[in-house]
Amino acid sequence: MSPAELVTGNEACARAALAAGCRFYGGYPITPSSEIAEFMVSALPDVDGVFIQMEDEIASLAAVIGASLAGMKAMTATSGPGFSLMQEHIGFAAMAEVPCVVVNVMRGGPSTGLPTSPSQGDVMQARWGSHGDRPAIVLAPASVREVFDETVRAFNLAERFRTPVIVLYDEVIGHTAEGVVLPDQVPIEHRARPECNPEDFVAKAAPPDGVPPLPAFGDGYRFHVTGLSHDERGLPSDDGRNAEALAQRLQAKVDARTDELTHIETLGLDDAELAVFGYGIVGRSARAAVETARAEGRKVGLIRPITLWPFPHKEIAAVAEKVDRLIVAEMNLGQLIGEVERAAAGRTEIVGHLRCHGEPITPDDLTAVIGAHDRAPSLEVVGSWAGGVR
Repeated sequence: MSPAELVTGNEACARAALAAGCRFYGGYPITPSSEIAEFMVSALPDVDGVFIQMEDEIASLAAVIGASLAGMKAMTATSGPGFSLMQEHIGFAAMAEVPCVVVNVMRGGPSTGLPTSPSQGDVMQARWGSHGDRPAIVLAPASVREVFDETVRAFNLAERFRTPVIVLYDEVIGHTAEGVVLPDQVPIEHRARPECNPEDFVAKAAPPDGVPPLPAFGDGYRFHVTGLSHDERGLPSDDGRNAEALAQRLQAKVDARTDELTHIETLGLDDAELAVFGYGIVGRSARAAVETARAEGRKVGLIRPITLWPFPHKEIAAVAEKVDRLIVAEMNLGQLIGEVERAAAGRTEIVGHLRCHGEPITPDDLTAVIGAHDRAPSLEVVGSWAGGVR
């Protein structure tokens, strides 16, 4: 095991990518993710990897997709406006089933917004930014070490499911330096390769897990890559039955393994009467606030999703069944709170602590919110809005 060292979130992301086997980075610099590109441009040549700075974020993800189809593990990193530009190619990668990793270090928006300030305004875009029905795997680390671990997991999931995987954290986590011990070795997965003769290869004939094997360009297997709806041969098809079967398979290969994908952190839920839901940097503040409240004798618990998508509906429902009130804290005006309300399905009162002022929600903020709501349920309409609170 390596000794403890001072590492930022963005450096941890880059080092995790290299440890997971990433050998291609295509990107365009943008605050607050640029340090990832700066690290990769220096490190990749030493491991026979390739770094290319493209003319924009659209071309960056196109290059990543091409490198992945050539057999390399590939990634890009960006922030708000760049992530918006990448949506078409995220959809293409999902449709063509091209494994890749996209890191989005969130900043204030919309548009150019607050380039150097944190936000959580991209969580719904990460799920629904690309048009059409498609699967989404989105991971939300809350610390430097977790950025490392979740970036490794992102590469493994991209390979396992043949799909783009998004790592979503914010400017604070990206630029925070923490003393961490990073592992010398990490678990590494590789995409399934075809074992049949090239003349027998059917590009999109899926095994029971719904994930077809993927040869690299040049391996001798002939296959067509397209963003059009296609048949099992991978050839474009406008047959509605093919289109629906393909969409259902793409979604099912992820949905059928939601339990395998779901990672959450919980604290103090066994006896909790009130719980706090937070993710990313807000989840970290929520943990500190819950620890403070419990030290004062309050029956408060925490649920922090590390996997944002697929969303942990079952786990949220179980918490809602236990507590009198569930506080949802987000650095936006209300994005995942709607998913929490849907999962809770009226089992408990939902209260939002929603802020988009370019400053992180602190433990003290949430300690005050917990104190204000650690009482019997009110008769207010669940989900009502008032002064930034929902």
